[in-house]
Amino acid sequence: MSSRIKSDTQLNSLKMDKYTKTETVLLNKKLGGFVLFAILISAVGIGPVFASPYALQNPAGTSNSTTATSGNTTSPTPTSPLTGQATGAITVTTDKTSYNDGDVITISGSTQDYITDTPITVIVKSPIGNIVKFDQIPLGSDRTYSTTLKATGPLWQAAGAYSVMAQFGSKDRTAQTTFQFAGSAGVGPSGPTMKVDGTDFSVKYSITNGKVLGMKIDTNSKSLIVSIQTTGDGVLTVTLPRGMIDAKNGDVDTKFVVMNDGQEATFDETGTTTADRTLSIPFTNGTTQIEIIGTLAIPEFGTIAAMILVIAIVSVIAISSKTRIGFNSKY
Repeated sequence: MSSRIKSDTQLNSLKMDKYTKTETVLLNKKLGGFVLFAILISAVGIGPVFASPYALQNPAGTSNSTTATSGNTTSPTPTSPLTGQATGAITVTTDKTSYNDGDVITISGSTQDYITDTPITVIVKSPIGNIVKFDQIPLGSDRTYSTTLKATGPLWQAAGAYSVMAQFGSKDRTAQTTFQFAGSAGVGPSGPTMKVDGTDFSVKYSITNGKVLGMKIDTNSKSLIVSIQTTGDGVLTVTLPRGMIDAKNGDVDTKFVVMNDGQEATFDETGTTTADRTLSIPFTNGTTQIEIIGTLAIPEFGTIAAMILVIAIVSVIAISSKTRIGFNSKY
């Protein structure tokens, strides 16, 4: 009897252990599910914070960029990641929307910031991509700037929409606008002329942000070498007499090759006549020499003079010899 009771007690104990283990497993599963659910909820709540480092600065989801209105167009302007406000807004505009040959164009604008000794760079391009104006304008203490230019000459021959780009410091602080121009009949630079060393030719030229120091012909390389002194990035425009230098393949005009301080440079041929060819050559600040290479160039005056002297000496000797021979035979 006692052994039976003992067996029943052991059986009940085993059942209780099994029940307890089962309950423990279920409880663990419930707790694990709850913990997983809590982790997911936390991830959903925290995720956007990590996804947007500026979420605290823009709680309403506002954009982090602003736009600087400039003339007829708009240009994006950088913003501060801490405030969401523009840090270098610049505007640019022209006094009119269209101009004719000879008109004076006024370009002006303003900036949001003022940076000491930092000018406004203004670049005007024609419809065919030529740079017709490159200027650096001081910024006033009132954060405004202004400049004028005359719309005429060889660089302004194309009619259509001209673009104006203003840059303040870095390239991400820019604004643009456009204006219409009727085109110019100019075929050559309106600036001064300079005599080319060693020749009887003079070259008409104009230059922005620089000064032409001298010009000479290099017969070995068939080139015109122009020495310049710069004050900034600019453009040199020269009208080359065909009798002095030209680039041809037979009777057909070919392109010149232009080197800025030994590096091949881009340029535009803005005028061509039977007597001369006009080139517009951009250069960067610090450039000291521009070389225009053709297929033929006249020899320098010194070489011609030397040849003439040699011919004269030979002629005198020949004439003297004939005279002496004739004199001896007579007597």
